[in-house]
Amino acid sequence: MQDVAARAGVALKTVSRVINGEANVSARMEARVRTAIEELGYEPDVIAGNLRRLDRRTFSIGLLVGSSDNPFSTSLARAVEIVAFDHQTVVLSSSLHMDPSREREVVSALLRRRIDGLLLTTATHSLDVVTAAQERGLSIVYVDGPALGIEADAVFSDNAGGARLATRHLLEGGHRRIAYLGARKDVHTIAERRAGYLAELASWNVDADPALIIDDADEESAETAARALVEAGAQAIFCAQNLCTIGAVRGLHAIEAQHQVAVVAFDDIETGDILDPGLTVVRQDPAEMGRIAAEKLFQRVHGHTGVVTTTVLPVRLVTRGSGEIAPQK
Repeated sequence: MQDVAARAGVALKTVSRVINGEANVSARMEARVRTAIEELGYEPDVIAGNLRRLDRRTFSIGLLVGSSDNPFSTSLARAVEIVAFDHQTVVLSSSLHMDPSREREVVSALLRRRIDGLLLTTATHSLDVVTAAQERGLSIVYVDGPALGIEADAVFSDNAGGARLATRHLLEGGHRRIAYLGARKDVHTIAERRAGYLAELASWNVDADPALIIDDADEESAETAARALVEAGAQAIFCAQNLCTIGAVRGLHAIEAQHQVAVVAFDDIETGDILDPGLTVVRQDPAEMGRIAAEKLFQRVHGHTGVVTTTVLPVRLVTRGSGEIAPQK
């Protein structure tokens, strides 16, 4: 705070008032303080008492997941908590809801609590606040996506390879009008799956029909999208995200097309094995992803300074019936 006051040319009390949202600070003074805070990368310390410890540990880590209502995120978070418990550490978890506009605000909120490390599922390709925190010594591991823009450990699934596996399975079944239904394409994992779908079509010399590609869907809009894809002549649908899959399955059932249009989904859903037909999926392992990422983070927290590593977890095709529906004549 003294550094901020010196940079802004104001009294220490003025900085305190701005940070705490108190009155009696002019707009001009507040702007000077805010500018100094931004330039210095200052974050208010809400648990300063804990930092009196010689090791400066707070025994807390941050975890950012894409969406708290996604079963994938729940499974990943549970695995992280199990590892953290063994290290006598609590997990402060928050959700981005895959909204890049929330990302900087949520990361900053965690950093203000002086966490020992951060497990980051990032929605965007770079984040200046993360870079600044790492430069100040914070341990960071990326989970469910690569480290983009910084040197950090990362753990994620083979997204492009899994999408190619799903698309290939449909192509081998005789389908050529294969639709793509995905979530936000500015999210790295979804972009990789989209790219894998397109690459596999190209390797079979099958042109991608723009009318059969729908991006930026969620569970609700995917239901309507699935109907539109059937009307556009889709023989099969590759669903690139599990919440989109739920919507798509509802949409197909609503028009009684679940036995006419093949579906392969990336990532499983809870009722995938009891649907009619059963859902064919490319299965990933979020629990293993969370466990490995958490172990890597605690290695860094405890002083490991070795070269950063990237762990790409394999995926596998699970056939249950929906992906094996033959093309309709």
